[in-house]
Amino acid sequence: MPGLTTHVLDTASGHPAAGVAITLFEIVGNERREIASAVTNEDGRTDQPLMDTVCQGHFEIVFGIGAYFASRGTAPSFLDQVPVRFHVTDVSRHWHVPLLASPWGYTTYRGS
Repeated sequence: MPGLTTHVLDTASGHPAAGVAITLFEIVGNERREIASAVTNEDGRTDQPLMDTVCQGHFEIVFGIGAYFASRGTAPSFLDQVPVRFHVTDVSRHWHVPLLASPWGYTTYRGS
C-alpha cells in the first residue's frame, strides 16, 4: 500500500526506540505545514502510517530524539530535534523513512 511510515532504532542500546515524538510537515516554498504527529510504540514504529496515501511534494519528519535519550537517563545528548527532509516523486510506491540514532549521531535512508 503506498503510504508513508517510519521507525526509530536506538543504535546505542541496540533496541527499538519507544516514546519518540514524531511530527510530519509538508514543505511548500518557505512554508512548513504540520500534517501528522505520532509517538513510537514499543517496536519503535508508529501505530498508524504518518500518511495513508502519499502525494508528490517535499516533506520533513522531525524526530524528538533528544527527549527520548533524556528519558532514558542518557546525559547529555548531543542531538535534540532531528529533521529529515525528503521529496516524494512516485506516489505508486510505499515510502519508509527510518531513523537510526545514538545520543551522538544518526543516519537515515529510504527504506521499503
